[in-house]
Amino acid sequence: MRAEIAALILLLAAVTYATRIGAFAVLSRTGIPRWLRRAVRYVPVGVLVALIVPAIVAPEGTVALGTDNPYFVAGVVAAIAAWRTRNIVITLVAGFAVLAFAYGVF
Repeated sequence: MRAEIAALILLLAAVTYATRIGAFAVLSRTGIPRWLRRAVRYVPVGVLVALIVPAIVAPEGTVALGTDNPYFVAGVVAAIAAWRTRNIVITLVAGFAVLAFAYGVF
């Protein structure tokens, strides 16, 4: 590994560590405010949506919101299954079944 890359990795690690320990030091003394605690609860959902939605609505780089996009159709079916059943297994099976049908597995 070149020395520049190793130095960059160490610098980025130090910056990451400093930001995390800084937040920990401040919040350990003051406590986490209620508004921040409520907001942080939604971070995992937001990250998941940010990762999944682009792959569903634009699998080839352009937005395709129709029946010609099997990922979009499977996403809609899975979303409806999740909303109606609140069961992750049924949601996954519904989405995968639509994709399998679209790609001719069944």
